[in-house]
Amino acid sequence: MWANYNALIDRFYDHRNIYFELKELDRKKNLEAKLELCVRAEQLTAKEKIKDAVKELNELHNEFKHIGPVPKDDQEAVWQRFKAASDAVYAKRDEFVAGLQTELKANFEAKSSIAEEVQAFQQFTTDRIKDWNQKTQEILALQKRWDAVGSTPRAKSKELNKKFWHAFKQFFHNKNQFFKKLDEERDANLKAKQNLVARALELKESDDWNKTSQELKQLQLQWKEIGPVPEKQRDKIFKEFKEACDFFFNQRRGSQVKADQEQEVNLKQKEVIIDELIAAAVAGNTSVEQLETLQKKFNEIGFVPKNVVASVKQRFADAVAKYVSSISGLSEAEREQTLLQSQLAGLKNDPQADRKLYHKEQTLRKQIQKAENDLSTLQNNLEFFGRSKNAEKLKGEFNDKIEAANQHLIQLKKQLKMLKSV
Repeated sequence: MWANYNALIDRFYDHRNIYFELKELDRKKNLEAKLELCVRAEQLTAKEKIKDAVKELNELHNEFKHIGPVPKDDQEAVWQRFKAASDAVYAKRDEFVAGLQTELKANFEAKSSIAEEVQAFQQFTTDRIKDWNQKTQEILALQKRWDAVGSTPRAKSKELNKKFWHAFKQFFHNKNQFFKKLDEERDANLKAKQNLVARALELKESDDWNKTSQELKQLQLQWKEIGPVPEKQRDKIFKEFKEACDFFFNQRRGSQVKADQEQEVNLKQKEVIIDELIAAAVAGNTSVEQLETLQKKFNEIGFVPKNVVASVKQRFADAVAKYVSSISGLSEAEREQTLLQSQLAGLKNDPQADRKLYHKEQTLRKQIQKAENDLSTLQNNLEFFGRSKNAEKLKGEFNDKIEAANQHLIQLKKQLKMLKSV
């Protein structure tokens, strides 16, 4: 039994020694692990991103905490080494945070300045697209400056961002409203120009050159007064309008060339009649009937070039006067009546016949009124003469004047009657 006891005692101490040896071996392994953590912690100061360094340090602290004890002689030294490495990382972090605060403050001041600049844009308004585009470039440049500035203190960021982005969005809201209104106006302008195109297409085939020409010119003025249309429709609708106008004016030019040629022919024909009147007057081979025939032919001939209208009319009137003066057997009153008939016949084909006839009528009425007044004056004066011989002679002269005035009045009234019958 004693032997068994001693054997068990020996076995106990053997196991005890083995336990302490194993425990010491574990502590040495723990020491190696913690020393490795110390090395890794010391290397963290070389990391560029302090945020990543702090994160990794926290993970190392967690590992260090869960590693078992180390030999007592090394325990304090290992901890101080690990703590020193940690303190170096934290010091670097504190330095970074201090610098970051300075940077955040500077960023806040920079962004506050930009936010103030952008405030003016929310009140901007104009009717010019160019100005809107210019301001858009300016505000986008401010946005680039804003984005280029870094972060700001979190406590102040929300209010600052709200201030900047509210003004920014308000500007583009106003811009969108402007272009929306502009699109509506351009759509209305498009409809107005489409109406002008439709009218121009109706007129393009017209051969009423003067009236249609004036109306198309008015349409062109209206076209210029109407504002711009949508860009996609601008060239197309202008081309349609221009083609309609060009078609008419090309047709008119073609017709004008033809008309000019016809007018040259008409001029030659009228010059022949004028020469015939003059030749007949010189030869004394004249009559009222021949005058009426020649004048009818003259009036039936169409228009002559505008630049010779007045001269041709004057030459014809002179030729007629010369022709009438050469007709034999006519009294002075009959000659005046024949000339008047000739003038009235010419007025019938005049484009301004109504105005000229009215003017002629007023002139005759004034002459009649004057002739009546003169006749009345002569008749009143006749009553003042006595019965002397000289008085009888003066009465005779006044009676001749009264008769002449009366005949003149009769002729004027005949002329007025002829005028009113036209």
